[in-house]
Amino acid sequence: MHWLTKLGTISLITLVAGCGAFSNKDGSPNRSASNNAPPVRPERDFQDAVTFDDSGETIWDAFRSSDIEQTVQVNRYLWAASLDVLGFLPVQSVDPFTGLIITGFGTPPGGGRSYRATVHIKDPALDARSLNVALHSKGGAVSAATTRAVEDAILSRARQLRIADKNL
Repeated sequence: MHWLTKLGTISLITLVAGCGAFSNKDGSPNRSASNNAPPVRPERDFQDAVTFDDSGETIWDAFRSSDIEQTVQVNRYLWAASLDVLGFLPVQSVDPFTGLIITGFGTPPGGGRSYRATVHIKDPALDARSLNVALHSKGGAVSAATTRAVEDAILSRARQLRIADKNL
C-alpha cells in the first residue's frame, strides 16, 4: 500500500510539472514546422513561468522581505466585545488579521444547552453589518432569534467599550 502512495505522489508531481508544457504564454497551443517535431518552447526564466496574474508579480515575491506594514481591518471594540460576551465558550482559534473567532462547545451560565460559535468581524466600522455570528448546538440548528440576541449583546457591549474608552 505504501508503494501506491509513492506512485500517486509521483503521478501528481508529473501532472503538475506538465501543466502548460504544450502552450505558449498566452495559452495558445505551440505549433512547430513539422508535425513529428517536438513543440518549440521559447527560453524564459522560471520565475516568469509562475505568475499570479498579469501584474508582473511572481510566486517568489511572497518570500522576499518587504517593509510593508500590515494593517488590521478589524474593529477592536467588536473584537473585545465578542470575546467578552462569549467568554463562557472555550476559544479554539482566533485570527485578528481576518477577524475570525472560533469557539468550542460550552454552556452559558444558567443555561442547559451547549453551544459553539463562529464570529467573523468583516469591517473596521462599529456597525451591525461588520459582525457575523454563527451559533451551533449539539442538538442541531439554533434559532435565528438566539443568534440575533447574541449579535445584539456583542454590539451593545462594543458600544459600551467605545464609550468607556472615550471617557479616558
